[in-house]
Amino acid sequence: ERLTDSIEISLKYGDGLAKILIVDTGEEKIFSEKFACPVCGISLPEIEPRLFSFNSPYGACPVCGGLGVKMEVDPDLVIPDKSLSLSEGAIKVPGFQSMNGFFFEIIRTLSEIYDFDIYTPVEEIDEEAIKIILYGSSSRIPINYISSNGRSHKYYIRWEGIIPSIERRYRETDSHEMREIYERFMRVLPCPACKGTRLREEALSVTINGKNIAEVSSMSIRDALMFFKNLKLTETEKIISKQILKEIKSRLKFLMDVGLSYLTIDRESRTLSGGEAQRIRLATQIGSGLTGVLYVLDEPTIGLHHRDTKRLLNSLKNLRDLGNTLIIVEHDEETIREADHIIDMGPGAGENGGNVVCSGTIEDIINCKNSITGRYLKGEEKIEIPKVRRRGNGKYFEIIGAREHNLKNINVKIPLNTFVCITGVSGSGKSTLLYDIVYKGLKEIFYKSPEKPGKFKEFRGLENIDRVVMVDQSPIGRTPRSNPATYTGVFTPIRELFSKTPEARARGYKPGRFSFNVKGGRCEACEGAGVKRIEMQFLPDVYVTCEVCKGKRYNRETLEITWKGKNISDVLNMTVNEAYKFFENVPSIKRRLSLLMDVGLGYIKLGQPAPTLSGGEAQRVKLATELSKKFKGHTLYLLDEPTTGLHFDDVKKLLSVLNKLVDKGNTVIIIEHHPDVIKSSDWIIDLGPEGGDEGGYIVAEGTPEDVSKVKTSYTGKMLRRVL
Repeated sequence: ERLTDSIEISLKYGDGLAKILIVDTGEEKIFSEKFACPVCGISLPEIEPRLFSFNSPYGACPVCGGLGVKMEVDPDLVIPDKSLSLSEGAIKVPGFQSMNGFFFEIIRTLSEIYDFDIYTPVEEIDEEAIKIILYGSSSRIPINYISSNGRSHKYYIRWEGIIPSIERRYRETDSHEMREIYERFMRVLPCPACKGTRLREEALSVTINGKNIAEVSSMSIRDALMFFKNLKLTETEKIISKQILKEIKSRLKFLMDVGLSYLTIDRESRTLSGGEAQRIRLATQIGSGLTGVLYVLDEPTIGLHHRDTKRLLNSLKNLRDLGNTLIIVEHDEETIREADHIIDMGPGAGENGGNVVCSGTIEDIINCKNSITGRYLKGEEKIEIPKVRRRGNGKYFEIIGAREHNLKNINVKIPLNTFVCITGVSGSGKSTLLYDIVYKGLKEIFYKSPEKPGKFKEFRGLENIDRVVMVDQSPIGRTPRSNPATYTGVFTPIRELFSKTPEARARGYKPGRFSFNVKGGRCEACEGAGVKRIEMQFLPDVYVTCEVCKGKRYNRETLEITWKGKNISDVLNMTVNEAYKFFENVPSIKRRLSLLMDVGLGYIKLGQPAPTLSGGEAQRVKLATELSKKFKGHTLYLLDEPTTGLHFDDVKKLLSVLNKLVDKGNTVIIIEHHPDVIKSSDWIIDLGPEGGDEGGYIVAEGTPEDVSKVKTSYTGKMLRRVL
């Protein structure tokens, strides 16, 4: 008892440390009641949940602040083309491009000291000299500078270097525009201290079954569930962790049930697709066990392979069986057939829609004569299988050694001048292959993009490709000022037509007078937007109709100019179908409008604000614009699930447009789960067999008929049913 008291007093006065002398041997031993090593002196703070959070200053990596990445200037972006000389403008950073003035004198002096020629291509200049230009010199150098008034000045300066200068200016500037300019010369790289884990060293030194929290977080949901199920714990640890483990395993299982087994726990939320984010929220609701709730879901099957849809439907039915009601907007045939009650809207889109065409069970919809949905479900209308599959032009584009994320060092061969479909279960590596490797890789080669592509060895067949275009569902503009007429370019010949009317010519009006983006003809009260923006501080901005022009965008004088009785504002308020009839005798306008009709957008207005267009509508506007361009072919068009938000009838129209692009000599590569699109393609690359670590292999490739014969392919199993 006396010994215990002595140790307690020692720890109290020694701030948790006690030194004990062993009388027999004379040896001293140091003991600590804290997480500390008495030998090397390293100590850890008290282990609390906040230590394992990168959002807390207690857990975040001190170097990157818990971001896991650092912005660093890339020398290859500062001097992208090394075949140019310094005098020809090899350095692309603003402020370091001019070959006169103070910077020129610095370069000239450096060239004398380090013996290089500013008229020699950069690739031929000694590496040490380039290093001095980019990273600076510690020694002072003499600069002879003649100012604009002709006076000569001599300075001794310590040359900072272009890269340190960019980094310093980036840190110091308050200008958002300047930060964006400097970011063009930077790449996002993993933090050198935490290696991208976001956490400080102390947090990473705590392990369970040999794994720290970063290693567990990097597991897929499927692997994490197995890890926690197979934990080896002592009896005491089991008692402590029983409730926590039960909660962890149940939440991971909910995520598995909604088809997200392939996601890693540490996946950034901004990288999730809309469908994935929605299914995560759905998993949260399933776990809550609430009843009497009305759930509204917008296309929960987005991004799901046909195999995974069944599991999601079971989760939705479980929610229903708990006593909840689910209202789902959906185009997936399997989901429609499983619904208890269906409300079919239409009959058309836009101004031609808004009515309930039919309401009832699946049988009621199938037997409804006015329902387009019913006709497709009944099989009266369908997307036919192509009679002939294109074989391409005999040339190929090859990706060798693709190994980003879960791709297993695969080689992919794509026949050019064909319609190619990349398929596979969720998380099998489709987006990584198409976006991270093909799109970013070609963008870097063709357009010197600063975005670093995913890991791969090489591309082959680049000489057969001229352009790469990603046609996604992002808006065609962020403000009401953007609209289909301006985006497709049809507004240019319309403005030219109005400027050629007798009244416009008499007044001296040029085409620019009929633009709402420049001063002259526009309403200055709203600057041609037709609406005024009201900032709502912490809420989204609100747009109200301009009280001066009443939403017409133009001033009174401009609106007095008419063609066939309609002014420029009237034209912007026409639907594409109406405008097609109105301009039927003007070929330059009619041709562009016909392309919008071909993609099924005859119902939208020419001046419809961009934010009011759905993702599918925005994508089809982009496709119509691409169809109108007069390129010679050899373009690679990339699309990620273009059927998202599209009805069976719209899918038919979309396929028609994609085939037109291929018929013009281009290649279309899409990621798709829709059976009708997959069966209509010329060539399929099926990835899998599963998602996450169990994916990333090529399971099958070839025509739809070839893939349907592969028994290990989930896509092949689906094709056997639809072909």
